[in-house]
Amino acid sequence: MPAPATPVLLVIAGPAGSGKSTLCDRLVHEVPDFARVVTTTTRASRTDEVDGVHYHFLTPGQFDQKIAAGEFLEWAWVHGQRRYGTLASSVLEPLARGQSLVISLDVQGVESFRRAAAASPLLARRMTTVFIVVDHERLVARMRGRARDDEAEIAGRMRTAERELREAAKFDHRIESRTRDEDFATLLEILHQARARAG
Repeated sequence: MPAPATPVLLVIAGPAGSGKSTLCDRLVHEVPDFARVVTTTTRASRTDEVDGVHYHFLTPGQFDQKIAAGEFLEWAWVHGQRRYGTLASSVLEPLARGQSLVISLDVQGVESFRRAAAASPLLARRMTTVFIVVDHERLVARMRGRARDDEAEIAGRMRTAERELREAAKFDHRIESRTRDEDFATLLEILHQARARAG
């Protein structure tokens, strides 16, 4: 039997429309030992969602208690209404068990993970950060192609994207986005390097 693969945490960021969620989903479906980090939210669960599988669903009071106890690696308000975050236990416990993980975060969330890694030898050794770089024209075309946003929304997302792209140099790896298949092939190369470094 082959030896089990070295567990790693891939933290993927990139502007809206960069394809980071698609890459995370494909990694989980095509690489046997990968799972998505189960994040935490104060929003109510939908009928098809299972607590502990899709999210950890907490009341605002429970969320506050975990913030006060220092249990989050990162958390944020989303649209000023609900909070989302990543519990340290949702990352460190699976990694310690040998489970490889992937998570999609914004650049502020990644910065919080970097600070956590400075205090956690396990996280420092296992974590690799990846930023998806998309040129301006391609990004606008993808957003229009999704047909979910009007032009004002797209303009706002592009301003956010420009700010995020300035953070790309801080990441361990960058994927210059082309096609979905090319991006995934590059991610698999990064995974190979991450496992070599973590092993």
